Amino acid sequence: MPAKAPQLTELLEQLIALPSISCTNTALDQGNRNVINALANWLENLGFATEIQPLNSDGSKANLIATLGQGSSGLVLAGHTDTVPFDESGWNSDPFKLTEADDRLYGLGTADMKSFFALIIEAIRDLDLSRLQQPLIILATADEETSMSGAKALNASHFSGTRFVLIGEPTGLNPVRMHKGMMMEAITLTGLSGHSSNPALGNSALEAMHMVMTELLKWRDQLQTANNNPLFEIPVPTMNLGHIHGGDNPNRICGHCELQIDIRPLPGMSLTDLRSELEQRLQKTLAGTMVTYETLALFDGVPAVETSADSKLVKAVEKLTGSPAEAVAFSTEAPFYNRLGMDSVVLGPGHINQAHQPNEYLAIEQIKPTVSLIRNLVKQFCM
Repeated sequence: MPAKAPQLTELLEQLIALPSISCTNTALDQGNRNVINALANWLENLGFATEIQPLNSDGSKANLIATLGQGSSGLVLAGHTDTVPFDESGWNSDPFKLTEADDRLYGLGTADMKSFFALIIEAIRDLDLSRLQQPLIILATADEETSMSGAKALNASHFSGTRFVLIGEPTGLNPVRMHKGMMMEAITLTGLSGHSSNPALGNSALEAMHMVMTELLKWRDQLQTANNNPLFEIPVPTMNLGHIHGGDNPNRICGHCELQIDIRPLPGMSLTDLRSELEQRLQKTLAGTMVTYETLALFDGVPAVETSADSKLVKAVEKLTGSPAEAVAFSTEAPFYNRLGMDSVVLGPGHINQAHQPNEYLAIEQIKPTVSLIRNLVKQFCM
């Protein structure tokens, strides 16, 4: 008989103790390979066949695809192994040491979302996995918090025989079948610097950016008039003008100016179409100004996602939780799995308002319901 995985508390302690920060700042960015190796070892002890998929040249970032059973309609339990950076001064305990207090488990990744993997193992360790009639896949990805490179690297061959994906992001154990997309774009204008005493000596990129911002706000109003989904708390697409920098001194005409924006589209809105319309509006707005522009996608973006309300998985989690599937504003890896032909639902312990915060925690009262939910889904979809 293969060795059993460690008990739940030890699983949680080890996962939290292994740093796996992903960050666009290379000075803070780390690999996740130690987490992947630990998960692979535990799941192999439970009988899973494991594949580690390297994502960079030195293998420090990787996905884990652990598979048990065969069939044509199985279940994937998915999550990401990376965390965001942390501000140590805001924590009351060591972020890398699981700390219990006030009926909560504190630590970096307790809610978002390393704990989910420990709860998966806890849910399946006592099941007779030899009775699987459909495949069960445990999927652990890298870099969800930054580039989504882990989810993007997956292909249909990794999920042969599976049709349903549960993503254990923190939702307070309320099922989510829809979320908005996300795109972040930089717009850089180049004019001509000169002495501020004579406007004719230059061409202000900052003044041109004022024109661009006016057009963007007009476009935002039009997008929100044309697109509305009352299932979302914020029922319209949003656009945030989040960062601007231009010029270098008050007595110089501004020669360069950059604006960074964030757009959160609804399901049915295409990132490609939005980028195309942005280009067209910039061309029209700046025509005749002699100011040139460049756009840059700060990352590829995450599409909005909608899984059918009639999906077998949606119906199952609604019945198990007693809650109707919701729509949320934050983004997940779900659209990348739906593109591969699977139905995805986002559902996990913890709450999104605890994620990315000092003193991140998982309420102990959510552990047993999560374990029960996972166990029931495995029985229903795989046994």
